[in-house]
Amino acid sequence: MDRRKFLINSTLTTSGLVISGSFPHLKAQRHQSDLAGKDELYQIFNNPDIKYRPFVRWWWLGNKIQKKEIARELRVLKAAGIGGVEINPIAFPGTNQYSRKTEDLGIPTIEWLSDEWLEMLDFAFKEAASLDMTCDLIVGTGFPFGAEFVEPEDRSQVVVIAVKKFEGPVNTEYSLFDLYKEADPRITNEYTGRTMEMLSVKLVPDPLTNMDEVIDLSDQIESGVIKVKTSKGNYALYALVRVDGFERVIVGAPGGMGPVVNHFDKKAVGNFLNTISDRVNEKIGGFPSNFRSFFVDSMELEGANWKSDMLEEFKKRRGYDIFPYLPFILFKIGRMGNNIDPEYIADIKPELDEKLARMRYDWALTNAEVFRENFIATYSKWCTDNNVKSRAQSYGRGYFLVEGSFDIDIPEAETWIKRTEQYEIGDDIPEAEFKKIPWDLGRGYTMINKYLSSGAHLKGKRLVSSEELTHTREVFNEAFEIFKIAGDKSTITGVTHPVFHGFNYSPLDVPFPGWIIWGGAFSERMSSWPYFKHYTDYRSRLSALLLQGDMYADIALLAPTSDMWAELGAQNEPFPTHVMPDYQPLVWESIHQNGGACDYVSERIIRDADIVNGSLKYGDRTYQSIFLIEVESIIPEAAEKLYHFVSQGGRVFCIEKEPNGAPGWKDHEQRDQKVQSWVEKMKKHPNNFILIRRPQENFCDWFGEVQKKYELSPSVRIKDPKTYITQVRYQMSDGEVFFFTNASNSHNYTLEATFPEHITKGKQAWLWDATNGERYKLRLNGNSLTLPLGYADSAIIVFNNDTEGAYWEPLPIEGGARAKVINGVWDVELQHYSGKLEFTKMDALKDLKDVPQYTHFAGTVKYSNTFQVKDKNDVNYLNLGDVHGISTVAVNGKDLGVQWFGNRVYPLKDHIQEGENTVEIWVVTEMANYLKSLKDNNVVQRWNRNPLKSLGLKGPVQVY
Repeated sequence: MDRRKFLINSTLTTSGLVISGSFPHLKAQRHQSDLAGKDELYQIFNNPDIKYRPFVRWWWLGNKIQKKEIARELRVLKAAGIGGVEINPIAFPGTNQYSRKTEDLGIPTIEWLSDEWLEMLDFAFKEAASLDMTCDLIVGTGFPFGAEFVEPEDRSQVVVIAVKKFEGPVNTEYSLFDLYKEADPRITNEYTGRTMEMLSVKLVPDPLTNMDEVIDLSDQIESGVIKVKTSKGNYALYALVRVDGFERVIVGAPGGMGPVVNHFDKKAVGNFLNTISDRVNEKIGGFPSNFRSFFVDSMELEGANWKSDMLEEFKKRRGYDIFPYLPFILFKIGRMGNNIDPEYIADIKPELDEKLARMRYDWALTNAEVFRENFIATYSKWCTDNNVKSRAQSYGRGYFLVEGSFDIDIPEAETWIKRTEQYEIGDDIPEAEFKKIPWDLGRGYTMINKYLSSGAHLKGKRLVSSEELTHTREVFNEAFEIFKIAGDKSTITGVTHPVFHGFNYSPLDVPFPGWIIWGGAFSERMSSWPYFKHYTDYRSRLSALLLQGDMYADIALLAPTSDMWAELGAQNEPFPTHVMPDYQPLVWESIHQNGGACDYVSERIIRDADIVNGSLKYGDRTYQSIFLIEVESIIPEAAEKLYHFVSQGGRVFCIEKEPNGAPGWKDHEQRDQKVQSWVEKMKKHPNNFILIRRPQENFCDWFGEVQKKYELSPSVRIKDPKTYITQVRYQMSDGEVFFFTNASNSHNYTLEATFPEHITKGKQAWLWDATNGERYKLRLNGNSLTLPLGYADSAIIVFNNDTEGAYWEPLPIEGGARAKVINGVWDVELQHYSGKLEFTKMDALKDLKDVPQYTHFAGTVKYSNTFQVKDKNDVNYLNLGDVHGISTVAVNGKDLGVQWFGNRVYPLKDHIQEGENTVEIWVVTEMANYLKSLKDNNVVQRWNRNPLKSLGLKGPVQVY
């Protein structure tokens, strides 16, 4: 049984009870919903089509695949509520640094794109079709894509620097070998066949004041030795090196584990993609109707930045030759192309540093343009030509953060459930701590999600996918409650459909824990797997509903991307080395926490937008306010458009800084003056061009004050905003939908929300429950609603014209003075995951983690007891108290159902009797502690890195 668990911390005047929002599991109420559910939108929500169900990334490990197992696993997934699979051939465990060697049972590897592999692919397509399931297919194997067959001229390229610092006077020499060795980037997965070419060698004083001080020694390259003679002082020798074929596919499977394709080269990209489609068409005659899309995984290109004519491309676009300056705008890179040593380069004096920063921006901009034109456009067209959709994680170093999703049919974000030693999903995390890892600490969603969904909204796309609940460090080690908190937060960012990461192809006769390439929580071997469909049902209903509407926003955010590119270069989203400024995500979060709604935009989007009646309009999106987050550089065309926006009544809020110049080098003086001129004109409208200060802490309260001071009208006014309470609004053809979520794993909350009259007038307010498909009418006080929202809980509020149905009545979670704790001895039966059965007794309920003989338990614990009732009319509810696991309850032998998150309150109506009553409580625990006990299991120990977790029923169990 599914039910909601709303909470409220106020006292009922008649009973003294504190109430919650758990729904009574009564047949009469289900019948009421059936009677009321005649409208199409509700039917879509109540019984979602399989296309709305979550998909799963299905790793074909080492391509050790067999038809019988493919068929079995598809059925396992279908039974668990999965609607589609992303077929993802990947390395076999133990063949890379991410996993431990695993017994392969002698099952042979099938090479990617071979006839036999394509036969298996065709079989999977047909089996999925027979189950009405959808298939996606990753481009290549692993990431980023490449293969053994990629020709040298089609392999990825990068230009890097080697810097040798020394103190003169010296009279020495450096071999090219020494410089190549110094330059060779220490990336994640180096390709052994990489080749290098020395492009230039230059000697500079350290510090470097101007380019006239640079001595070009490149004429010595041909000799193989660079001779250096200097006088007294500090110097730096800069070598500029091109590395061809420098990276190898990360976790690639045989046939697709060679050098990475050059994503900046249109011909190279086309050659690779056409090889795939040609082989598929040749062997299986094209793609079946249940094949939805090709998928491009992480654009973790390890810093790739080059193609053969990159210098010509740069000069054509930017109007000057970058080559003399190129060594001085690059950084020392390592894994994922990140700047690994800020002190590696020579000290640059301010005047030259400003010039080089402008050129660094130009370099990043050129890379992003070339990448979009030569990779994104080519990939998108190839998918269209093959009558399938394009799906991609459209972000990474060298991407336009918002526009990256424009050309992709199904843009994909990503949401993780990883934890640190101190924090996990749902914890209270101080803002100062969050800013240290500002892309996902405690949130689940990564920093790219909001950018990506904004781009999708700007192009009218409703389907926003997400690599969901990713965990690369643990296995079978998360509570469904954590899934829900992280998934709900992902939904807040604009995600409308999850692709779970992931499901490892693993025959049942593989020893525990099976074949595992990444950590993950999705396996038929985890103790909670029989209950997983509860979560997939919840996500299915949420997706089915939200995909019928458009996420609302009336505030635009502009981040200082140009300034970041100039100072730091492009970052590796979604895990950048730096977020600029470090508090940037707190701005959009605080807007939604205060009932507002926003999208990210870019300078080019502002430039291309229209100004209509004081609003910024791009496509179907309309914004009344724009917040510039410490933006100093902005293209003149965007500054001009902002002026027209302000002059017609729109409002621009500049956080901390006002724009004072334009990015880029060519004609920068004139372009700076244009920006400054437009800013000065905007300042003549002080009520519409406003400088505001950021808070030192508490962004939630800060934006509430900004909202109040400047009379910003939110979608819903929340009386007492909290950082863990947030919302989004979707507009449907026949109503308005609000999704509220409590992302705390401990705090209960009473939501007091006031909605605009244009939303409530003539409409009925409903509470739709995604856990079971029920809906209930809500009583408003004018335009206001009071709604308990317990920890880990969520609420879908719908305003429409339907009127028939039962009213929602909350359930009490505290009985006050009438509450009676069920004491006495508990009979405890422990059905261990290993098959061992134990019996014990407990005088008092306690955390099994703290009971030495059960510390490493995993499985199902059954707690049994009795309690006396004098008057059955006085006892209506059972509260389990603190529970760590999935709970099922029976009272007097009558099943009360399953609850898997939040507070566990069960209605007892019609189940209680006077005299003695029996209560049986089953709790399915997580497996983390059990895994720690398997010291001799090398694979398990690779994936078990966190402290012991609480287990079982802690109580107190009460009736009232």
